[in-house]
Amino acid sequence: MKKIRKCIIPAAGFGTRFLPATKAMPKEMLPLIDKPIIQYVVEDAVSAGIEDVIIVTGWHKKSIEDHFDYPFELEKRLEASGKEKELAEIREIANLANFIYIRQKGHLGNATPILNARHIVGNEPFLVLWGDDFIKSNPTRSQQLVAAYEKYGSSILSGYKTSKPEDTKKYGFAAGKEIADGVVKVDRVIEKPGQDKVPSDLAIVSGFLFTPEIFDAIEAVEVEEGQELVYVDALNHLLKIQDVYTIEIKNGVYYDTGDKFGYLKALIDIGLEHPDFGDEVKKYLKEKIAE
Repeated sequence: MKKIRKCIIPAAGFGTRFLPATKAMPKEMLPLIDKPIIQYVVEDAVSAGIEDVIIVTGWHKKSIEDHFDYPFELEKRLEASGKEKELAEIREIANLANFIYIRQKGHLGNATPILNARHIVGNEPFLVLWGDDFIKSNPTRSQQLVAAYEKYGSSILSGYKTSKPEDTKKYGFAAGKEIADGVVKVDRVIEKPGQDKVPSDLAIVSGFLFTPEIFDAIEAVEVEEGQELVYVDALNHLLKIQDVYTIEIKNGVYYDTGDKFGYLKALIDIGLEHPDFGDEVKKYLKEKIAE
């Protein structure tokens, strides 16, 4: 069984839900206290042994590359100022992984950036993590995906259980047989089924582990004029030739930071956990609620 060494992070979207903040700043670079969203995603991948991080960007995403680069002038200034802690943190970011950047091209849709990275991934299994959402869990989301792959030897989708009616209009859902606690052998995937047609309570969100067969499955999808090339259609092609499993990410909290309220929830939760001022945040929230 091949080791999982590569991760694709699609990050070419315009972030229109966050305008005007994202007019000049990529949505993936919006800060959660003192780190941008995409750094949480990269750290998640690295926790599972990922060595190469392939970020699929657009013309307006240069700041993502700058963030994971070596800032020579900043390092020298921090060094001269004696700010050793900050200097170590900055250097650690660049050393998280080998970063590879490619520009998205082709059809609109969330399957396109996966296909764009085919020549880099080659014939290896790999992770796909979105650049604007993540799951905080222990073990990490990526560690749980890799462990499931090592057990089942096939493509793995991450999910979380939800009974919220509004989620049935936002996410894809897995239909199939539960073969273990929180593990579904997928028969089909239904995108945004709505409350009346939702096949299960397991929403497919925030990352996948694919075998290289997914590339041919994406290319097999017929895209009509005006339609997008989406991974759900490719998954249903993949199911014809390969078993696919969805696992519930255990001990996790899902943050859809591409959504304004989801971003606010992540800010609050991470603020409450912050070692420097978490207690002050809690005190402040209690005071505001009491007003």
